[in-house]
Amino acid sequence: MSGGGIKGKICHNIFEKIVSLENLFAAWREFEKGKGKKADIQKFKLQLEDNIFSLREELKTQTYRHSHYTSFYINDPKRRHIHKATVRDRLVHHTVFKVLYPIFNQGFIFDSYSCRLNKGTHRAVKQLKNFLRKASKNNRQTAYVLKCDISRFFDSVSHHILLALIQKKIINERALWLTREIVESFNQQTCVGIPLGNVTSQLFANIYLNKLDQFIKHTVKAKHYLRYSDDFIIVHHDLEYLINLITKIGTFLSEKLCLRLHPKKVFIRKYSQGIDF
Repeated sequence: MSGGGIKGKICHNIFEKIVSLENLFAAWREFEKGKGKKADIQKFKLQLEDNIFSLREELKTQTYRHSHYTSFYINDPKRRHIHKATVRDRLVHHTVFKVLYPIFNQGFIFDSYSCRLNKGTHRAVKQLKNFLRKASKNNRQTAYVLKCDISRFFDSVSHHILLALIQKKIINERALWLTREIVESFNQQTCVGIPLGNVTSQLFANIYLNKLDQFIKHTVKAKHYLRYSDDFIIVHHDLEYLINLITKIGTFLSEKLCLRLHPKKVFIRKYSQGIDF
């Protein structure tokens, strides 16, 4: 996994890979796991081949249109607003995700841990411990932790900025059309926000915040930085250095990504005080 930015443009046969029967059926098998007893899944599966062939034809002819979302709330543990797409739309999300994920994943920094293969919460915590050990020189000096949270991240993602970031990597027009159809299926009037219920939103979030990752790693040159979704941490032995970073990061988020730091969830504390991450 590269620590650098997006390298080159990928355009060869992306759309054909997305809409191939092999990819569609593989995406269905992954999507169906653990959901087989749900009524909408069972209904789609009754005529699985017909449904997939029909969907593929719509995709190939670019007559496919994303349908509506059903919204509901869950506690995870905090209250979250979920938007659930129809089965056929969720199958399209998985189909697109399977092809685009490896293309973009290679450009993400090593220490981005959310919704990536061989990453996750446990590895993030393990790396944080490693950063704390290094910054404190095995507890021989004081280390400080800057912890930040982005305010209403998923509700604030600009469709325009997201699609521009995707277009830097993907130039295949039909692949861009389908990606745009998914992105713009949500909050069409405001063109802001991505739904928590879409598997593609996990990838889109990493594409969007990779711009922040690159800024912090390669412009700010913060050595001990890691991110999980819209929470991120920087570890350093110099308190003033971290204090000054808050303004720099806040300005970058506002000017480049139309985001802002959560005013009540940005803090600096000593390693010895414990870290909630």
